[in-house]
Amino acid sequence: MERISLKKSNLFKVATVFLPLALIPLFDHNPYHLDLFTTVGIYALLAMGLNVVVGFAGLLNLGYAAFFAIGAYTYALLSLHWHCPFWLGLPIAGLVSMFFGFLIGMPSIRVRGDYLAITTLGFGEIVRIAFNNLDAWTGGPNGLLGIARPKLWVPSFEGGLHFETWSFSVNPAPYGYLVLGLVAGTACLLLRLSDSKFGRALVAIREDELAASCMGIPTLKVKLYAFGVSSFIAGIAGCVFAAKQTIITPDSFDFVLSVLILAMVVLGGLGNLWGAVLGAAVLGTLPELLREFADYRMLVFGLIMILMMIFRPQGILGGQLIQRELDVRHKESADGAS
Repeated sequence: MERISLKKSNLFKVATVFLPLALIPLFDHNPYHLDLFTTVGIYALLAMGLNVVVGFAGLLNLGYAAFFAIGAYTYALLSLHWHCPFWLGLPIAGLVSMFFGFLIGMPSIRVRGDYLAITTLGFGEIVRIAFNNLDAWTGGPNGLLGIARPKLWVPSFEGGLHFETWSFSVNPAPYGYLVLGLVAGTACLLLRLSDSKFGRALVAIREDELAASCMGIPTLKVKLYAFGVSSFIAGIAGCVFAAKQTIITPDSFDFVLSVLILAMVVLGGLGNLWGAVLGAAVLGTLPELLREFADYRMLVFGLIMILMMIFRPQGILGGQLIQRELDVRHKESADGAS
């Protein structure tokens, strides 16, 4: 009974948040606003995926854009060379990214702290440079062009019941609904995950890995699974990004993107699913709101982040647990300095 009530509660939370958002394309027909809405949704997917590793498990990943790129290039190659439809390429892109998540996770999870950050950072740069130099497959710096957009088969009753193909166009509204549906589905998945045995094991590892290991939690296996789930979500986001843009280049997946996604997770609150979504919304729209101050918007952007980390280091929706952790670490640093 408790599991059923938790499931209903999670669905209610997701519906309460995302159903009002589904009304935005109905009332706002501005293509620029709808395109920004879709972009923020992709950022939200990435932030939720990174939150699994950084927020739940406490593992610093500075190469997350690499898995985003792998998903995008996977679908692009499937579309251009094998004419793979988007709906089939979507899970394949996620699975390929998950495979590389396991691949990089196996050696990375054996190190901690700064060493883990350096390892993931190196992987991110390796992927970007590889895509930049594999001209025969990836098009090199010029990227890949002509990636197929999603298509739907809709029923038509003219001349008898049959199905017609309807392709997404440059109109951003269908992409907005697509991304919103994926974000809502991912939110349901991660809410269930956080309430599961696996989610609690991740939090235990974040709090004290040695104590978690002594309690019988297979820490290496759990961290590896966290890398896989996180990478799968990034691959899904990459597939949608490639289909929406119809052109991708290695420059779209640089280190700055990884830092931006990490900033979204930290700003919203580590380990908080809704915080990751809120952080994506804030950092996704803030540069556009400051567009009138083009010469100073990055200065204002950086200043806001600094003030946020000074006055609310646990993030906008960060819990008291994160605050206590920060206070303890600050006290330990002060004792060490004295």
